[in-house]
Amino acid sequence: MTTILSNETLYQKSSQELTALLYEACVTNLEEAISHIEEKNFSAANEKLKKTSDIVHRLGAGLNYSAGIIADQLEQVYNYIADKLVEANIKKDTAIIKEIISLISMIMSSWNESMKTKPTSSAKGTKAKVNAYETNSLYES
Repeated sequence: MTTILSNETLYQKSSQELTALLYEACVTNLEEAISHIEEKNFSAANEKLKKTSDIVHRLGAGLNYSAGIIADQLEQVYNYIADKLVEANIKKDTAIIKEIISLISMIMSSWNESMKTKPTSSAKGTKAKVNAYETNSLYES
């Protein structure tokens, strides 16, 4: 993410587009952290890894749990990534950072692909039926 976006541009983005930008920023920061580690500039690597950690925590905080099990699964992946970021930062281990890049790249690719497809009316209808079922059948005696 080499371009800097103005506040106005950011406010015009949907939450899905902002999430895509956050994934991109994670990958960029991680790639820069690897370069800094290879150059033995550990202070700069630390800053990039801390920025990535902050982004991952924000991604986790923004999860929509009403979306179903995918939100729970993403939370677990984000927690794993956060733990690995701490480990990578302590050890300054580029192999761990490359693993994190691989994970985030997979999520980013899936996210970007899902943004290309619009939900069909049958998918909306199915979700409404599931919500109605859950509302009416859970906790009834």
